Amino acid sequence: MILAAIDIGSNAARLLISETSVYTDGSVDYTKLNFLRIPLRLGFDVFQKGYITDERRDKLVETMKVYKHLMSIYKVDGMRACATSAMRDATNGKEILAQITKETGLVIDVITGQEEANIIYETHIAENLATNKSYLYIDVGGGSTEVTLFSDNHTIFKESFNIGTIRLLHNNVTDEQWEHMKWYIKTHVKDHQPLEAIGSGGNINKIFSISKRKEGKPLTLELLKDYHKELSNATVEERMHLYNFRADRADVIVPALQIYISVMRWATAEEIYVPKIGLADGLIKMLHKELSLT
Repeated sequence: MILAAIDIGSNAARLLISETSVYTDGSVDYTKLNFLRIPLRLGFDVFQKGYITDERRDKLVETMKVYKHLMSIYKVDGMRACATSAMRDATNGKEILAQITKETGLVIDVITGQEEANIIYETHIAENLATNKSYLYIDVGGGSTEVTLFSDNHTIFKESFNIGTIRLLHNNVTDEQWEHMKWYIKTHVKDHQPLEAIGSGGNINKIFSISKRKEGKPLTLELLKDYHKELSNATVEERMHLYNFRADRADVIVPALQIYISVMRWATAEEIYVPKIGLADGLIKMLHKELSLT
C-alpha cells in the first residue's frame, strides 16, 4: 500500500510518500519513496500580520498542485493532509484551504496543537526504548512546540505551547508564555524521573547531522548549549557558509535550540535522542491504521 502525508507547517510544507509492508507477525515496515519540503514560511506573514499574503497564498496553492501531481504519479492509495500553527492563526486560512480544495481536490485539515501532539506520538519511538525510564517527546515547529511525556508504557501528558521558532524571531512570545511552559513541564515531570528526551523537527535533525553522532546515539544537553552559543555568535550568512545551512534553516535554528535546551533543563533531561521523525511520519502511521481497519 502506498500512502502520502502532507504537513503544512509555519516554516515549510512537506510531502511524504511511503510504501507500507505488513508481515505475518503483524509488524509493519514503512519505506520512504519520496520526501519533498518547500520553505513557504507562512508564519512570517501570520505571526506579524495575522493573515497570509497573496504572494505566499499563490506559492502554497502551486505547491499543493505539485504535490497532487506527484501523488498521482506514485498512484497513492491513501492520503491525509494537515495544517498546523500558522494556518490555525491566519484570519484567511479557511478561505485559502477552500481555494486549494477547489483547484486541486485536496482536503486539508487544520489541526489543534493537541491533535498535533497526538499525531507525532503515533511514531511510538519511546516504546522501543528502555522501560525503566521516562521519555519526553519534544517537537519544535515554527509556530508551536508539542511536548508529550511517555512513562511506564503509558502517556502521562500531551501538551502544545504557542512557542515556536518563527514566533521567537518576531518577538511574539511573552514572558508569561515561557513561565507557563516552564511551570507545566516542571510540575508534570517531577514524578517521572530519570527522564530522557526525544527530539523531532528539522532543526534538531540538522544539529544531529552536523554533530556526526552515530544513529541511535543521543545528543547531550551540554552539546546543544555549545551549538547554541556558537551559532548565536554567528550571523545568518556565516551559519549558511560554515554549516551549509539553507537560508530558511539558518535563521530559525538558534531559537529552536533555545526551546530544546529550555525544555530539557526544566525536565532535567541530560540527553536527547533524534530518530528523525515528524508530523508526516505520524500521519502515515495513523492513516495506515485507519485503512487497515476498513
